[in-house]
Amino acid sequence: MKLIGSLLVLLTLFSCQSPKKPQVQIVTNVGTIMLELYPEKAPVTVENFLQLVDENAYENASFYRVVRMDNQPVNPVKIEVIQGGLQDDQLVETYETIKHETTNETGVKHLDGVISMARNEPGSASTEFFICIGDQPELDFGGKRNPDGQGFAAFGVVTDGVDVVRQIQHGKAAGQSLETSVMIERIERVN
Repeated sequence: MKLIGSLLVLLTLFSCQSPKKPQVQIVTNVGTIMLELYPEKAPVTVENFLQLVDENAYENASFYRVVRMDNQPVNPVKIEVIQGGLQDDQLVETYETIKHETTNETGVKHLDGVISMARNEPGSASTEFFICIGDQPELDFGGKRNPDGQGFAAFGVVTDGVDVVRQIQHGKAAGQSLETSVMIERIERVN
């Protein structure tokens, strides 16, 4: 009887464990960035990103924008991020936009290494994303970086390759545009 009770406890423990979070790698011409995504917290955003990954939408994409303390002279609310994606506005417009999942809803804050969706208005994100360098609370719901106060939709975190993120951030830029974009060779699931 004790053996059956012990087996039931073990089965319960195994069945209560959450499924493994999706892992994605961004392979660039300067190194690889590994991500862990949070589908249980930001399901709409993660589903959209993984669909783009699975469709090879990021083929020929790049990291093209770096925002540092020294290149945002007119914005009183300073942030530090690198931005990537398709860059071609006409191509970006061919993809559906998604519902905006605020950090207030998801609980995923813009901390060091967090990946989030770039957008103009709430509900306008589709393909462009950014990675935080350092904690960026002004990008959260209620933050002052975007005048609407809705923040951005964070949906995962860098688990390996922070050195690559920082190398990209330190690239030579004209304003916030990298003089030489960092090519994204591929983005793919690894589990």
